[in-house]
Amino acid sequence: MGYNFFNITPVKDSWNKRLNSFLFSLGSAIRDGKSIEIADNDINYTLAQQHRRIGEKGLNVDYEVYTTEQELSKFKVGSNWNDAHYENAVAFRFCGVKRNVSRNGKILYKDNKKSVIYETVSDVLTGTHPDNVTFSCPNCGGVATVAELQSGCPYCNTMYKMDDLFPKVTGYYFMDEPGIDKEYFKKGVLISMISFAAFIILGNIILNHDQLRSVGMIIALLFGAVFGGAVGGYFLFSIFLLFRMIARIISTAGKMGTAGSRRRFEVRMKNISPDFSYEYFTSKAVSLIKNAIFSKNESELPFYKGEPLDPKMKDIIDLNYGGALGFEGFREDNGIVTVETDAFFDVLYATGEKVFLKHKIFSAVFRRRTDIPVNFNFSMTRICCPTCGSSFDATRNKNCPSCGNAYEIISDDWALVSLKEK
Repeated sequence: MGYNFFNITPVKDSWNKRLNSFLFSLGSAIRDGKSIEIADNDINYTLAQQHRRIGEKGLNVDYEVYTTEQELSKFKVGSNWNDAHYENAVAFRFCGVKRNVSRNGKILYKDNKKSVIYETVSDVLTGTHPDNVTFSCPNCGGVATVAELQSGCPYCNTMYKMDDLFPKVTGYYFMDEPGIDKEYFKKGVLISMISFAAFIILGNIILNHDQLRSVGMIIALLFGAVFGGAVGGYFLFSIFLLFRMIARIISTAGKMGTAGSRRRFEVRMKNISPDFSYEYFTSKAVSLIKNAIFSKNESELPFYKGEPLDPKMKDIIDLNYGGALGFEGFREDNGIVTVETDAFFDVLYATGEKVFLKHKIFSAVFRRRTDIPVNFNFSMTRICCPTCGSSFDATRNKNCPSCGNAYEIISDDWALVSLKEK
């Protein structure tokens, strides 16, 4: 792995291509159920569950990610953090996302948003070689050590180089691009001008039709409509944007209140666990929430320890992290940390013949042990049984298939112990 791209901003072309391959494969994963090569197994598992949910609703979702402006199409690297074997980073770029939801050819919902994609990526540190770390075979999904996969997967005999196994995208989310889109502004102003001019003409025809008998009066009316439409239409659209901005500020007021809680939470966690990463926790929290919501039966999930979810959550066909995670409570008892959060999401619901978007806050409570270091490459698809040492996929088995003992994910990672809509 001789080249460490995490210290490069923006990333080099070869890495930009790989990060884009994840971004532009999301559509086929959600629409067609295809796995994404550079995504880790947890992301592919969640996307497969989302695809199944859409199919069960009898819906087709045309999900397209596209490039907006050429100069903004390259990824840049933000923060990064390490553990003993892996380096992780958050890379971001501008893009656009179109969604078109239909049933039997009838369009039920569509939108088109300019966004910023954030991808969390994990790679092997230069100079390290985690031979004994378990990993899921990209070909058959069997769990084996990295060394075994390089010698030949014990289940399908496929051999891999380290570059085939790493890096992997381990988390992602979109955030709406701030500001007003140029094309939206141009179209809005043009429509407002034409509408205002038409209003002037129609009003004069109704109120002053007796006077519109000469060419001069008609020319004057048309001139007044053009001038009035230009000035009045621009003014009306500016008023509309002002109200839209006020509405956006009101809707995001709750998010603004999360800024201070992040810092307090991070300081307290670092006092308990020096290797704590807020970015890792956020990525993990978003992943667990999405996985629980898209699951067919959350009680069968190894990481969910809460009450049955509200049936309304089974109507969710797409949800995107809103870029804010507020911390409402924090406590430590006997080596167990419990964190109460408010997670902001933009949620797409499908009920009957209606598909609609809502801005939602989910109250989510997470818990984990503090006496075990964080493994930044942890995946529920490759669990190492603490009793017998066997590896298995916990998305398919809650008990170890070798010794039969129940597996408690809290021993290795965060567990979701409560999830409710606020």
